[in-house]
Amino acid sequence: MTSTALPSAGRNWAGNVAFSAPRFAEPTSLVELAELIAGAASVRAVGSRHSFTRLADSDDLMVSVAALPGALEIDTDRRIASVPAGWRYAELARALDARGWALGAMASLPHISVAGAIATGTHGSGDAVGSLASAVVGLELVCADGRIDTVRRGAPGFAGSVVALGMLGVVTRVELTIEPSYAMTQVVDRALPWRDALADLDAVMASAESVSLFTRWDDPHRIDQVWRTSRVTAGRAAAPEPLPGAVRAAEALHPLSGLSAESCTDQTGEPGPWFERLPHFRAQFTPSHGDELQSEYFVPRDRAVEALEVMREIGPSIAPLLLVSEIRSIRADDLWLSGAFGTDVIGIHFTWMPDEPAVRAALPGIESALAPFGARPHWGKVFEVDAHALAARYPRWEAFAELRQRVDPGGVFRNAQLARWGF
Repeated sequence: MTSTALPSAGRNWAGNVAFSAPRFAEPTSLVELAELIAGAASVRAVGSRHSFTRLADSDDLMVSVAALPGALEIDTDRRIASVPAGWRYAELARALDARGWALGAMASLPHISVAGAIATGTHGSGDAVGSLASAVVGLELVCADGRIDTVRRGAPGFAGSVVALGMLGVVTRVELTIEPSYAMTQVVDRALPWRDALADLDAVMASAESVSLFTRWDDPHRIDQVWRTSRVTAGRAAAPEPLPGAVRAAEALHPLSGLSAESCTDQTGEPGPWFERLPHFRAQFTPSHGDELQSEYFVPRDRAVEALEVMREIGPSIAPLLLVSEIRSIRADDLWLSGAFGTDVIGIHFTWMPDEPAVRAALPGIESALAPFGARPHWGKVFEVDAHALAARYPRWEAFAELRQRVDPGGVFRNAQLARWGF
């Protein structure tokens, strides 16, 4: 085990957050982790540092579970994989596929850690696909008193324990539903008319297993790129035809204009492994852009067209600050703090230039425009929604508060960021 001051205070991946925790530890056993937690005044777990907020910061101790020992365990009868929480999705996907198994969804970046992605409600895209957290059926975690506990689906409080922002303990293993491996294709269409997309948004989002619409909101007529990833099945063409009104991209594209597509996953329509098509970016490359900020808001699917029309109205005003915006679909789940709790949603994602003061100045306008739709922000990304509004948008907010008080009455896993959000 190591326990040291973080070099240069430690920063997140984007560089917009300098962590202030005076101690950082990377224990190599559950016993060490339990001892550290039991002896600390405040503890927060950090994963792959892909959050754009101070969610992982602590007044005392930050811990990483990346060095904990553990292997992939598969229950083939129940189709459940038990996974070390510190693994990254790229590592997990290859290990699963090598044994003939797969996940039903992946996020854009395979570089993110399993526990961190789940805790913040991170997602992929697909009408039949929930967030990454919706695949969870069990968690092993170390509690505030150092006790090691396991909570599984069906147990009281399970639905509040998955997307929990690290407030109930440090997760060390995750049990996920899996399925047999499968092949996929990916293609990119260009210049899809907004008129056609919004006339039947359901058809567009159901045109493949995973669909992403990329726009900068500065073209009033067309969506720049539509990425579609489809399963290869008997009786289905290798890749779908271009969407009506759109044209197939003539070359590989990066979602961000002007960047090389070398880091992006295959877009030729050739079949390949699921884990090399579902993410937007290849695991062996630096993910996405790096020098950026991100925000995202989830709106109910049945209000999505209205919300997108509103964004088209205000979009030109934010375009100078925007690198790209992505629109995806996520199926409803029953996880209390999930952006998709209780309803299918559309995620409206913003990748910003790395100018945090300007971004934070722009966010209230977007949030005000999306407020009539009850937009829920992504917990790991930059937003300005206040604590009162947040509580009103999660029907099980008070139930989670009671669960947190019962599990961590001393607030060991709380921090200043969570307090500002009303936890």
